[in-house]
Amino acid sequence: MSEKQVELLDKVRVLNEELSKLNTEYWKEFSSFNDLKFWIVVLILVIPLIVLLWKIDRDKMLLLGFYGMNYHIWFAYTNSAAIRMGFIDYPYEILPILPSFALDASLVPACYMLVYQWTLNRNKNFYLYSILLSAVFAFIMKPILIMHDLFRMFKGWNYFTLFLFYVGLFIFSKVITNIFLKMQEQHGGK
Repeated sequence: MSEKQVELLDKVRVLNEELSKLNTEYWKEFSSFNDLKFWIVVLILVIPLIVLLWKIDRDKMLLLGFYGMNYHIWFAYTNSAAIRMGFIDYPYEILPILPSFALDASLVPACYMLVYQWTLNRNKNFYLYSILLSAVFAFIMKPILIMHDLFRMFKGWNYFTLFLFYVGLFIFSKVITNIFLKMQEQHGGK
């Protein structure tokens, strides 16, 4: 590596360390165990997982889990990128090092998994109902989170942008799931 590259990488690393310390300081002061909104975020994490464990179709658990994990991963990556680029933020976190963990790991993927399950079991149009869920998240849930200071948007992001974000992610996750199903089918799997 060139000297300039090493210098710039070192600067990025130092700034990341400072940012991490600042996030932890913020979390301790405004988003930790002694704040009611912290506990609301904990409920946003725990309740969907309990519902999912109770409601998931055990016969389709691997398929649903694959789709849900797929959605979770892409949602986490893109949400983290949006946070890092300053488009959105979450003022209350479970841990300062995991931004939007409750939504990434639980609420959003669990809801899309349950919609997928419902459409499979009732032979309904997955895309239609997932678009409806995306609209609920973008146009109902996010305004409620904003109203209670649990979510913020910047730099021109709006509810329609969020809607497109949710739609794009469920379609991408479904396409990947379908590719894996097709590969499994081609190789004699169930």
